[in-house]
Amino acid sequence: MSAQNTIEPPVREPGCTECSCAEPQRREESASKFRRSVLTLLAVVFAAVLIVVVVGEWLGRFEAYTERVPWYAGVAIVVLFGYPVLRKVVQAALKRRVTSHTLMTVGLLAALVIGQWPTAVLIIFFMRLADYVEHFTTERAYHAIRELAALAPQTARVERNGKEHDVPIETVAAGDVVIIRPGEKIPVDGEVLSGQATVNQATITGESMPVEAVPGTKVFAASIAQLGTLRVRTVHVGPDTTFGRVIRLVEGAETHRADVQRVADKFSAYYLPVVGTVALLTFLIGRNALSTAAVLVVACSCSFALATPIALLASVGAAAKRGLLFKGGKYLELLARADVLLVDKTGTLTLGHPRLTDVVPLNGFSQQEVLRLAASAERFSEHPLADAVRGAAAEQGIVLAETEDFRALPGLGVRARVEGALVSVGSRRMMSDGGNGPPAVGTLEAQGKTVLYIERDRALIGLLAAADTVRPEVAGALERVRSLGVKHVELLTGDTEQTAAALARTLGIAYRARLLPEDKIAVVKEHQAQGKTVVMVGDGVNDAPALAQADVGIAMGAFGSDVAIEAAHVSLLRDDWRLVPEVLSIARRTMRVVKINIGFTAVYNLAGLLLAALGFLPPILAAAAQSLPDLVILGNSSRLLRAQPHR
Repeated sequence: MSAQNTIEPPVREPGCTECSCAEPQRREESASKFRRSVLTLLAVVFAAVLIVVVVGEWLGRFEAYTERVPWYAGVAIVVLFGYPVLRKVVQAALKRRVTSHTLMTVGLLAALVIGQWPTAVLIIFFMRLADYVEHFTTERAYHAIRELAALAPQTARVERNGKEHDVPIETVAAGDVVIIRPGEKIPVDGEVLSGQATVNQATITGESMPVEAVPGTKVFAASIAQLGTLRVRTVHVGPDTTFGRVIRLVEGAETHRADVQRVADKFSAYYLPVVGTVALLTFLIGRNALSTAAVLVVACSCSFALATPIALLASVGAAAKRGLLFKGGKYLELLARADVLLVDKTGTLTLGHPRLTDVVPLNGFSQQEVLRLAASAERFSEHPLADAVRGAAAEQGIVLAETEDFRALPGLGVRARVEGALVSVGSRRMMSDGGNGPPAVGTLEAQGKTVLYIERDRALIGLLAAADTVRPEVAGALERVRSLGVKHVELLTGDTEQTAAALARTLGIAYRARLLPEDKIAVVKEHQAQGKTVVMVGDGVNDAPALAQADVGIAMGAFGSDVAIEAAHVSLLRDDWRLVPEVLSIARRTMRVVKINIGFTAVYNLAGLLLAALGFLPPILAAAAQSLPDLVILGNSSRLLRAQPHR
């Protein structure tokens, strides 16, 4: 290995302006300032035009000036500036599709037919203005996706024939050994072979606390190695990495449309005949061509078509930056009306591995001595309960004794000689007297704990109790879930009745025990048959069938899990139960914005139709008025981009 490959680059201090990592932040700040400047300019232009039109119409001077312009010049202006929009309308019409621009073009043609070319020009102006504002709003929404994509490393430092080579990421294959130095992005999914580093996964999972990577640790593409160097054996590269799947999931989210969005699309198709009927009645009753044109102009905005998709896109993009992945906007709508929350136990409500909770000494032995003998006997056992016993001893700083003649008895426990004495650790069936044990056993088992008996030279000296402990944030998260309107929360587990009852009693929820995977599916169907909207939370592996059957399946800790991301409709990239109510809150907030958008549009258009039909709204003011709801909807929906997580 050459000398230049062994010299590690200096680690920059946080906030260093010379560091190359600051450049993307500066570019983003510059782009943000540019977007704000453009939107401010558009707002000023919009206000100026609106004031000129309204004041000119009110003073009666507007028509005096526009009448001096030949009609064909006005038509030419409409065609010139409206060509991009009119072309899309013609293309949609050839495909027998009605779009929001189709509605507005009807109003434009009506204005031209009655000789109101200034009205047609104003319609084109506001159509183009609304398009620009929509473009900037959607760009901000898609910015979250582009930010994710920009995190993907383009090169990797691969170890080949004893030397390091910087190569394009496309040339890295499974099995290659990749070197990552301090401050660099990990380019692949893989397993650490050697080295130690603190890995920051915040850019992907949203988790601020870094993890320690040591030999055997799995690491993931686009996370950042800090304070150490790693040698990683490649498992997945490029689009096959967890990060690559996340990008595909977010990019494809917009294709899954919410039912409310489909309703808005259908409404736009039926809306045009209704507007035409109102216009016809206005003409037949009042014989006023100007009022008829005003009806067509004021009613034909694109606000209904914008009411839903902009809000859904904003929420999906903003949530992705926090490690919450929605497979589509329709799941936001389903979550917003969730009635039932079903939850798995192991690895979902609990940490997924047992911890020692009680040490009960007997026959004159101390707690520390019982734990020391038990941990020493369990020294070479690979059972999860043995890990719990050894872990508890390590926490108390207990030094283990030397062990001889170790034997693991499957289904029973272990037996070994510790300091010359025969020590047995295991279930009741392993004990010498075969009795029921002391009264404490019943108390511990009623709490859903697994009891281990400890014997020294075939005399019972103590009891150990272990349990898969509940995640510390679960109780508060469930309280938040209930406050969001989900009244029925139910635990589904394959554990025993006692274990399930104890956990459910602690959390104040319903439960069903001894369930197989097919039983969980049956429970989901049972609630759905009652007309309930069911949300299922699981770890995405053994709960995959139930997650798929539920109206919305939420996979906890999906980061790095192929099965979790594929099976669930919503993936939480962190094992944090606070994200469950956060997902529900995002859904309700999004649907609230959508309903405000649709409600405002309906009321506004109804008022405009009535004013135009009664002759109080001339075509030129109708043209100015019909774009206002579009801008309001875009502004209201953009609030979702700035929404902060609830804590």
